[in-house]
Formats: sequence, structure tokens, C-alpha cells
Amino acid sequence: MKGMILHISRSLSRCAVPALRRRFHSGTHPVSTATSKWRAERRLTSEEIYVREEKYGAHNYHPLPVALERGEGIYVWDVDGKRYYDFLSAYSAVNQGHCHPKILAALSGQASKLTLTSRAFYNNVLGAYEEYITSMFGYDKVLPMNTGVEGGETACKLARKWAYNVKGVPKNKAKIIFADGNFWGRTMAAISSSTDPSSYEGFGPFMPGFELVPFNDIPSLEKALQDPNVAAFMVEPIQGEAGVVVPDQGYLTKVRELCTKYNVLWIADEVQTGLARTGRRLAVDHEEVRPDVVILGKALSGGVYPVSAVLCDDEVMLTIKPGEHGSTYGGNPVACQVAIAALEVMEEEKLAENSQRMGELLRSELRKLPKDVVTMVRGKGLLNAIIIKETKDYDAWKVCLRLRDNGLLAKPTHGDIIRFAPPLVINEQELHECVDIIHRTILSF
Repeated sequence: MKGMILHISRSLSRCAVPALRRRFHSGTHPVSTATSKWRAERRLTSEEIYVREEKYGAHNYHPLPVALERGEGIYVWDVDGKRYYDFLSAYSAVNQGHCHPKILAALSGQASKLTLTSRAFYNNVLGAYEEYITSMFGYDKVLPMNTGVEGGETACKLARKWAYNVKGVPKNKAKIIFADGNFWGRTMAAISSSTDPSSYEGFGPFMPGFELVPFNDIPSLEKALQDPNVAAFMVEPIQGEAGVVVPDQGYLTKVRELCTKYNVLWIADEVQTGLARTGRRLAVDHEEVRPDVVILGKALSGGVYPVSAVLCDDEVMLTIKPGEHGSTYGGNPVACQVAIAALEVMEEEKLAENSQRMGELLRSELRKLPKDVVTMVRGKGLLNAIIIKETKDYDAWKVCLRLRDNGLLAKPTHGDIIRFAPPLVINEQELHECVDIIHRTILSF
């Protein structure tokens, strides 16, 4: 610590700000020793944490009232030390479990050497990551980004560029088709394709060139793809935020056939469904089909760092030239090491196989729930949902509150749907314990 302070002191002196250096050492720095001591010793209650976020943070989320401070594997603990089973997995970002030691080791090891160079220079990690991920998924190139929604934006830009440079679509006429009920984020482009008023209401005007067709409706898709100006069809293999909506078997096969027939790029949004969540590496692998573009995110870092990626072949990727797309943090050394470790954990621990087995067991148990409360169970692998029959006495939110009280965390979506998506490291005994909590909770209504 003494050496670190000396280093900071010398740096400040060289920068000719001796007054700030004096304030730092005297304790009158804006982050004073008194404040630091308060932060170190003062333990807030859950209620105080809720109030502080309400006061100082934007009101763009409605969290379940539980204040978490620690996680390990399939468990999280709140500030009072109560343990919960995590059945949301940060929307499938922590497929590998909370704080996986191998991923954390990759994070800390690289962070102690080099964190960020920007893409203005080469670094010694990016190429290794690019080679690893493209070999794993069988694509020529990867474009690294940070968040899932950035991956979606990148895919849309690639599709438009390809449409103009390769397909021959007239300038500014390219269209991208999306499915009703899609969700890939809340940027201006993402909400321009949304059919959810809570995402788009009050934020217009919207992105031109986006059109919608019903999900799981092949005739409607074929009609839309006949337009020669269509560049791409972007779709989630299973619609996650919409409530784990699983299309008919064969839907993805027909999507592949139609996109090939009409010379349209198929963009698979695998941000939530990918990386073993549904019982395969990618959800499209259930039908053994290959999209033209794949978007990955969330579990690509095991939940410890923002990492996303867009995979495609040279014909599409090389349409974008230097300066036409990028990100300061995209492909940084820490992100690359973390992503390699996260992918290695997925393979070494056979998370896809475990997801398949545990998912079948979970759905078989969920289907035993009383039909007058749970009207439907659906999902693949460990991406599952139940639909709650709402009454004047209870709804999905109240069910989640009682699940929390009983030691399991889940979150409603679209009012009457609850997703059940635990980390993929869960074992059979733990799953039975969770099923028991769910059964007891539902029966209590």
C-alpha cells in the first residue's frame, strides 16, 4: 500500500497538481478517510439499500425486493446472510455459476498485466480469442463487442452493408425483418423492432427499414422475404423475454431454407439462448442448422464482464472496412481472456449435456403443479417458464415474492409468466430441492 501511494504521489507531482496531492494525503480529498471508513464499517439494511437506489438511481427497473451481496455457483446471499437458489442466472449471463474460479482467475490474471489498449494497437490476447471462438463455432470471423444489444446493432449494420455491397440492394433501401415479440435490448434500433409498448412508447421516431412478421409463422416469413430489398431476418431461436416461447420443431429448418432461397441473411440472436442454456451449444443446434450470422453475449463472460460477439463468414464480415464500425472496449485483453475461460468451462464441465438432462427433469416436475394455478409449462434445456393463472388474490409477482421468502429467486415477465433458468452447474439433488420449494410455494396459493 505504501508503494502504491508513493507511485500515485510521484504521478501527481509530475502532473503539476501538488494541491490535489496534499489534499489526498491530508484526508481532505473528496473521498475522505471518514467517508471510506463509513463505507467499510456501515452495513446497510435491505430497506436502506432499496431507499438509496430509489433516491440516487434512475427508475428504469423494478427489481424484486432482495439485496444481494455474494454469489457462488447456483447460490446467492443477501445482506442479512440468507441464502437463495438463483433461478434467473442474470438472464442467462451466469450459465457457468456465480464467481466461477477459473473465470475469475482469467479476469484477475489479465487485469494485473494489461486491461485496455483500444483497437488502435494490436495486443497479444485478441487473436488467440478470435481463433478459439471461430474454431469452436465454425465461422471465418468474429467481431468483438461488449453488450448483447451492441451485438445486435453490429449484426444489423453488417446485414445492411452486405445487402448493398453483395446482394445489390439500392442505396438506403435495405430492410431487416424481425419477429413479433422479439427482444434484443433497448437502444433506438432495438426498440424500433419491438412490439412491446413498454419498450418503444414515447421514444419515436423509429429506425426505418425494419419490418415485422409473426413468430413461428413460415408463410408470413416467406411472403416478407420475397421483397428483393430484404437484407436479413433476425430472430431468437426461442424468444426469452417474451416468456420462453418455443417455436414448432422444424421452424428453424424452414427459416434456413427460405433465407437461402431468397438470398437473405439469417441472423440468429443467441445472446440468451446460446452457450449451453437450451441443452446445446447454440439453440439452433437442436435442428442442426447454421445461421449466416450468430450473436453471442451474456454467458460469453460467465457474468463477470461485458463481452459480446458477432460471428459470420468472410463474405459478410469483410464488407465492413477500417473505421466503419468499432468499440473502444470491444476485444480488450481482459474480455478476451475471460471469454476464453468461460467457453472452456462450458466445454470442460459439459454444461450443455447437464442443461439437457436437468431441463427435462425440471419440466417433468413442473407439469405436476396444479393446473388451476399453473396453466402451462414450456422450455428447452434450462430455459423454462410457467404461466400463472392470475386471480384477485395472486399473480406472478406475488408468486415470486413468496418464492423469495422460501429461498428461491425468479422474476416475472409480461405479467403472468415466470422464468426458471438456474445456472447450468446445478445437480439433480439441488434441482429436487428447488422443485420442492416451487411446489410448496404454488400449493400455498
